[in-house]
Amino acid sequence: MTSSSRLIRRGAIAALAVGALTAAAMPTFASGGDRTDAVRSAIKGGKARNVILLIGDGMGDSEITIARNYAKGAAGRLAIDTLPLTGEYTTYAVNKSDPSKPDYVTDSAASGTGWATGRKSYNGAISVTPDGKPQATVLELAKKAGFRTGDVSTAELGDATPAVLAAHVADRSCQGPADMAKCPQEDKVNGGPGSIAEQQVQTGADVYFGGGKARFAQTVKAGSFKGKTVLDQAAAAGYNVVTDAAGLAAAKPDKKVLGLFADGNMPLEWTGPLAKVGGTDPAKCTPNAQFSGPHLRDLANKAIGLLDAQSKKGKKGFFLQIEGASIDKQDHAANPCGQIGENVEFDRAVQASLDYARHHKDTLVVVTADHGHTSQIIPLEAQSPGQTATLITADGSNMKINYATNTPGQSQEHTGTEVRIAAQGPQAANVVGVTDQTDLFGTLTRALDVRR
Repeated sequence: MTSSSRLIRRGAIAALAVGALTAAAMPTFASGGDRTDAVRSAIKGGKARNVILLIGDGMGDSEITIARNYAKGAAGRLAIDTLPLTGEYTTYAVNKSDPSKPDYVTDSAASGTGWATGRKSYNGAISVTPDGKPQATVLELAKKAGFRTGDVSTAELGDATPAVLAAHVADRSCQGPADMAKCPQEDKVNGGPGSIAEQQVQTGADVYFGGGKARFAQTVKAGSFKGKTVLDQAAAAGYNVVTDAAGLAAAKPDKKVLGLFADGNMPLEWTGPLAKVGGTDPAKCTPNAQFSGPHLRDLANKAIGLLDAQSKKGKKGFFLQIEGASIDKQDHAANPCGQIGENVEFDRAVQASLDYARHHKDTLVVVTADHGHTSQIIPLEAQSPGQTATLITADGSNMKINYATNTPGQSQEHTGTEVRIAAQGPQAANVVGVTDQTDLFGTLTRALDVRR
């Protein structure tokens, strides 16, 4: 075999296996070592007792690389890099007026609808088809089958990614009872199921953690809770409502838990210079002095602990989605330190999930993104027409990050690229290769053995 053939072979093996379950569990390989046995042992069919789906919003391959370079160095590895089976999946939406035509750049609502229901829809749709028909979600199917369920995000709970699991509305903006202008059919005053927040309470996941307290404080406009707040509705449905780290720590598995830790989105982990036209001087990121916790890793650990304890009372395990939402939001804002800090904290939630899975081998863990985003690493000498910032990485080197998918001062845009998906556990082999977001629904439901 020639040296070039050996390189090709090694590359093919590495494409299937980025690493093993954790650094501790992974055999040590020299660079380019043969991972055939490691990949073979990672392929498991059958059913999973538990499924943990982690979504890095806007976490394209570029965002992962930027976070790795900054936090670990170019030769370092994040927790996401240790999952044994990897692939890429396509992320396009469809046009509402003509669903036969793709919309190549998805938003979080259409993309989330894809993996939550297995159906393509239009940008803005929350688990409805282009003609407005609600589609059963993986969380709803899991709950119906007797699994415990959870939904965690650093965004408002009514934001697109957490919403797609437990609500069905025509437009993602319809988060609370006062926000229903674009969803008349779903408005309770017209006999509909209500806003996203109202539907989340009605769907009744065992654990909801995130921001969005102000939406849940809105007043219900019709039905049995008319004149009361969505929080009142949640309390009547048996939820223990917690709003700070102390309440989170004290929450017990004997009740459903609704954790609302900010009026809007949860605060950022890190701060630093914003990108600007002409660039910035090299700088490092700093912890956000205004951060008021809890961290995403805390939410992940608590949600897993509660659901694990609750599921021990029955034969079924749990389904849990965890979103790192503000990777996307700070990419939109051309804020590299905000973006990286959220990606690093999301990776800590990935590690928390892998730590649990190490002791619960019947757990499927999937880590992916909903869409790509704008940030790119470019040469230091490049004269970008967009906005750039230069950061000093863990290597002690300068890294120039570029934002140029919209004019300076405007929100930077998503991109239509495929994104990474990585997994371990039962059914994880189904992420290998190039798949689509709707295929993830099939992987999750097969693992849980649930059907529409």
